[in-house]
Amino acid sequence: MKKIARCILFISILANWHISTFAQDSSHIRISLLTCAPGNDELYEVFGHCGLRVTDSSSVTDYVYNYGTFDFGDPGFYMKFIRGKLLYYVSVENFEDFKFAYQQDNRAITEQVLNLSADEKIKMDEALINNAKEENKFYKYDFFFDNCTTRLRDMIENNKHPHPVFKPVMSVGTTFRQAIYQYLDNGKAYWGKLGIDILLGAKTDAVMTTAQSQFLPNNLMISLDNADHNHQLVLSKSNLFTTSPPADNNSFFTPGILFTSIFLFIVLISLSKNNIIQKFLLGFDSIFFFFTGLLGILLILMWTATDHVLCANNYNLLWAWPTHTVMAFYIHSKKRWAKKYYLFTAILLSIVLLSWFFLPQQMNNALIPIVLLLIYRSANSYLKA
Repeated sequence: MKKIARCILFISILANWHISTFAQDSSHIRISLLTCAPGNDELYEVFGHCGLRVTDSSSVTDYVYNYGTFDFGDPGFYMKFIRGKLLYYVSVENFEDFKFAYQQDNRAITEQVLNLSADEKIKMDEALINNAKEENKFYKYDFFFDNCTTRLRDMIENNKHPHPVFKPVMSVGTTFRQAIYQYLDNGKAYWGKLGIDILLGAKTDAVMTTAQSQFLPNNLMISLDNADHNHQLVLSKSNLFTTSPPADNNSFFTPGILFTSIFLFIVLISLSKNNIIQKFLLGFDSIFFFFTGLLGILLILMWTATDHVLCANNYNLLWAWPTHTVMAFYIHSKKRWAKKYYLFTAILLSIVLLSWFFLPQQMNNALIPIVLLLIYRSANSYLKA
């Protein structure tokens, strides 16, 4: 009889616990943040990715909402991308398909189950479904301020009450550029780092707020873990797919090595009096200054003719002068005004180089040999013309 009584008591406790749990959360919904590790195949993969997973046991569905989708087939894709007008959109895919894609790329996936009430889950689920509708799913993507990660942060923050209080996850004083450097350096994306440093201006060296730092998926993941302890935001955390550390992909062909080699090669052959070499140098100078000028024109257009806010105030224009596109045709002219132009170029670029590490914008050191070469060939043009 005692055994029967104990069994009845156990069943009663279990039933009451189930009823209590059901009463507390009748949504049948489980929402979690999926954070995917950085990849190495494409530049945009270096920073990682994330999505919101919604599992509904009543409808037996398991979807991932992905705010980082774009269409290569979009008419004028590249021009829209360059001008900062490319529309990204919310896509909804089966969780297993999402997981398989990242497993194929050998990218780890971490899941954080969010601590939400039934009402909060229902509200967030409805908001996600509404966002994914054809008339609502598109938005103008901004890598730093409105991307696939900040959209998820806003979704969580807007539907969790009281709103979570996030703590800093990066060192005090960290700038946008320093934050992305961590990923570019870890991914050995030296050429991508160079391109970013050339195109992004002084505003990229602004210090981030805690909210602004959450444009990076890993930062958002850590922020959720450390959200105010009185209202814990993460119920559980697990690794859905783990990977071994990637093989070291150090490359000898880095911008710094290449540009230094070119500088030394040009200086070395400039010592020769050979006519063929001198003709080669004449052609090299024209091409070199012409494309430097084209780069300057591009930087001005990125500053004034696009929606990329962080391309403004670009100090690379101190060495990449648009006027070089015209003056490239007068590189060895004997005209006095042309000689003065190249003397002025050599003097001003020398000043730029001396102040390289003190400019309001952090400059890429791989460009130093390029600036040295501009100085050297400008001085050579002035002295020989």
